[in-house]
Amino acid sequence: MERRIMGNFGGIIHGGDYNPDQWLDRPEILEEDLQLMKRANVNCVTLGIFAWSRLEPEEGRYDLEWLAGIIQRLYENGIYTILATPTGAMPQWLTGKYEEVLQVNEYGVRNFPGKRHNYCPSSPVMREKTRQIDTRLAERFGSHPGVIGWHISNEIGGNGGDGACHCEHCQNAFREWLREKYGSLDRLNAAWWTSFWSHTYTDWSQVRSASARGEDLVHGQNLDWKRFVDSRQLDFCREEIRAVRSHSTLPVTANMMEFFYTFNYFRWAKELDIISWDSYPDWHSGADELRMAARTAAAHSLMRSLKKKSFLLMESTPSVVNWRQINRLKRPGMHALSSLQAVACGSDSVQYFQWRKSRGSSEKYHGAVVDHRNGADTRVFREVARLGERLEKIAPKVVGTCNRPRIAMVFDWENWWAVQDAYAVDNDLDYLETFLDFFRPLWEMGIDVDMVDMEGALDPYSVVIAPLNYMYRKGYAERVRAFVSRGGCYITTCWSGEVDDSDLTFTGAHPLEDVLGIRTEEIDAPGGYCENSVRYHGTDHRITGLCGLIHAKGAEVLAEYQNDFYKGYPALTRNVYGDGEAYYIASINEGSFLKELYGHVLRERGLECGLQVRLAEGVTVNERSRAAEDGGQSEKIWFLQNFNREPASVELLARYENVETGEMLNGTIELPPFACVVLMEG
Repeated sequence: MERRIMGNFGGIIHGGDYNPDQWLDRPEILEEDLQLMKRANVNCVTLGIFAWSRLEPEEGRYDLEWLAGIIQRLYENGIYTILATPTGAMPQWLTGKYEEVLQVNEYGVRNFPGKRHNYCPSSPVMREKTRQIDTRLAERFGSHPGVIGWHISNEIGGNGGDGACHCEHCQNAFREWLREKYGSLDRLNAAWWTSFWSHTYTDWSQVRSASARGEDLVHGQNLDWKRFVDSRQLDFCREEIRAVRSHSTLPVTANMMEFFYTFNYFRWAKELDIISWDSYPDWHSGADELRMAARTAAAHSLMRSLKKKSFLLMESTPSVVNWRQINRLKRPGMHALSSLQAVACGSDSVQYFQWRKSRGSSEKYHGAVVDHRNGADTRVFREVARLGERLEKIAPKVVGTCNRPRIAMVFDWENWWAVQDAYAVDNDLDYLETFLDFFRPLWEMGIDVDMVDMEGALDPYSVVIAPLNYMYRKGYAERVRAFVSRGGCYITTCWSGEVDDSDLTFTGAHPLEDVLGIRTEEIDAPGGYCENSVRYHGTDHRITGLCGLIHAKGAEVLAEYQNDFYKGYPALTRNVYGDGEAYYIASINEGSFLKELYGHVLRERGLECGLQVRLAEGVTVNERSRAAEDGGQSEKIWFLQNFNREPASVELLARYENVETGEMLNGTIELPPFACVVLMEG
């Protein structure tokens, strides 16, 4: 599936969510859709996402003929289908007859019917009804030549909650999950440190979900509850996958949601054939586009990293969303740039929510390719059609390639859960935002980055960066030690190696004291009390967050604090360990510090931007390459992107070909606002 990402499809997928079930009483609308899709260069749609009540209008009575007709009509016109299972929203007959399928909140109150993902993942009835509808769809459409893949549910867990159900089915399942993990109450009590506040459990029946109604201050319990909620929803997803695979061999995906706090996507990725996600950046909301562009690049990079393969951009908006406080239109050029940014980072698709705007309910003003009126005669439609043409031109060079970084950053969901629950020096500390601050300088330098969790392999990389690596999961310290000793470069920060995977603090030395060559002591959050800085290579860089007080134990001190009582303490150290080296950044600093440090490390290891270019601020690069065969040289293409609202000049230091036009480029070129040029070696 390296070459063809879904079934029979060999190009870049261009299309999106199509909801013809809302228009079955308007056959002229459906015919118009078909003609407009062809004009917009659409080659694939996703069908059936919220169509359960149309597919099974009454319990046990299925109506699949309307769907069969649409799939066939699309296929005859060269448009493929990714077919969804419809469990993102339950029909009224199901919730009305079977109360147990509805979630119970943390206060013990069962939800009313409505909204999305309002189901209990432990309910036997819900699981059986889901199996039945999914199996029917697989039987009917699993071998249709126009269907190229399965889309499981929709944005699982994404209805504004935490994906958790606190009903008795789930309480019992949680206890069984804990029994399997710990084996005995003694081991559970030790891992959760329940002697705190005399909360020791003496019977399994006493254990309940972490909640504001009961216990939510035992960190080990909170952490295990999050793990359980994640595993329970994943198990429900597995059952859906088993159902569609009972009559189909097509690849399976489930659309993810950026850095979604509730679910550990590294675990989910193991169950899916293809990674896909829904990208909705808040463009034009700040003084410039750069922070949002870097964050979006990080999210794309995460999705690619989950399987180290190209992924699908399953949803985006061609114009505007409707669910923010203020919803701004994408300015001219931004739709193409943001779409090509996804491709630059590893996507083999650009897809939209939605094809046609609905007439009613909460998403009637959400952006779409086709508006409520004017058909093809809109700015948005013309931009979508033009992008479709561009995707067709670059597809022969893009499909079969992927980004292949030699730098990784450690992003770990369980660490995220633990950091946000730590009750420590700075309770406003945001793990994700800090991680993104460490990612941004690499993005500015045009450096592709993979992401790994603490279970991921480090050997494929030359440099591994682990900011705020507060928790060390079992075996992680040993993997880092082996990575560095074999020649790797490891960069980590203050507030790392604090707790184990039960959220119990380490006692004695830091788990990687020998690798880092330091002894950690205190941690401070000076806030506005004292402005401080770090002097590195003769330049002072402002401290923006935590300050760790450390002592060198064999490490070389590269930078020191400039103010407060810890003036002169080490702020950056480097330690040689085996054939490699480890850096410890004792404080959270402004981006200029990281850019200088990264630049030094990457130059030494020959890991600078692969495109020979002098970049302007706000202009970045991503590189996709085709794996070399028989030891030959790999074919590379670069996406040169200008996220500035104004033109930007860059200098190409070698000769390159514009993939879309065939024009040869070198020297100084000017990029218009929100422009992307796709280049290959000339």
